[in-house]
Amino acid sequence: MPGTERHGSIVGRGAADNPKNRFERISVEPDPPEEPGELPRPETLYLRDRSRSIIARNASPDIGFDASVNPYRGCSHGCVYCYARPTHEYLGLSAGLDFETMVLVKEEAPELLRKELSSPRWRPQVLSMSGVTDPYQPVEKRLRLTRRCLEVLAGFRNPVAVVTKNHLVTRDLDLLAELARHNAAAVAISLTTLDDDLRRVMEPRTSRPTRRLAAIGKLAEAGVPVGVMTAPVIPGINDHELPRLLSAAAEAGATFAACVPVRLPGAVAEVFEGWLSRHFPDRKEKVLNRIRSIRGGNLNDPRFGSRMRGEGLYATHIAQLFHISCRRAGIEPGRFPKLSAAAFRRDGGLQPSLLD
Repeated sequence: MPGTERHGSIVGRGAADNPKNRFERISVEPDPPEEPGELPRPETLYLRDRSRSIIARNASPDIGFDASVNPYRGCSHGCVYCYARPTHEYLGLSAGLDFETMVLVKEEAPELLRKELSSPRWRPQVLSMSGVTDPYQPVEKRLRLTRRCLEVLAGFRNPVAVVTKNHLVTRDLDLLAELARHNAAAVAISLTTLDDDLRRVMEPRTSRPTRRLAAIGKLAEAGVPVGVMTAPVIPGINDHELPRLLSAAAEAGATFAACVPVRLPGAVAEVFEGWLSRHFPDRKEKVLNRIRSIRGGNLNDPRFGSRMRGEGLYATHIAQLFHISCRRAGIEPGRFPKLSAAAFRRDGGLQPSLLD
């Protein structure tokens, strides 16, 4: 069975294999390695995504946005706990290594975004970048799709909320600061640990903690509202770091914070269990049992209202620790600040405005 102790780890990858796709009858089972230890490193493939629309809708009552833009499907950051992994199964791929090594690229994302915002049917509202995978994963440095989408948003002055683990967001300070002048931009930096050794195995291709804190500082200096996402909180792995994470983020310039206990939907549970077996075998069962204690006896609870908070004594403990730590750090607990679409302009800045 994939994701068990018989497999080694792969440097730079969160998963070590491909769990079976729940929608497919046929799967590939690789031969076991001849020698125990690290497995060969698979290269990342970037595939063209021919999507004809770019704004995705969300009707979940416990998500803080209604619409999002995702220039990429899949993410080479390789975060082992990523809730987005099962989305690759809709493509006939696996939530394991496929999710990190076969990334679909929406090359026409900026043009599609301009078309949708130009439509008379578009109701100006906050767009999330991204609602699923990180808009600043490593290939963005070369492809610049997120930046080009931000250029479109800045032209229309359409508000945007960005969530990322990557220092690369600071490359786009000019656009984010311009939007922020109209109360139309905010950024949350995801910060899960200050321990770079843990970061290296849990989120292998993300920016180091010090770089994420530096990004918070640069965004704050540029006048962009910036906060921190301490998510996910994993019992027995990083939960003890909450006070230090929030204190460091506040010192760097973060003004708001959010916290979500780990959730392991679908095949993510198998990927995560395999990761624990490889890196934390001594505490694997303790970690899993703690997660079950906040997820109704399972590793995931998909119910609205519960999935983002968890239930039970330990979930209450995490929530209390988060709020106490926020208060001590002088940081506001909660979601993004309220952004405004009041400055939206239908021409996207392509035509001179009488008001300008």
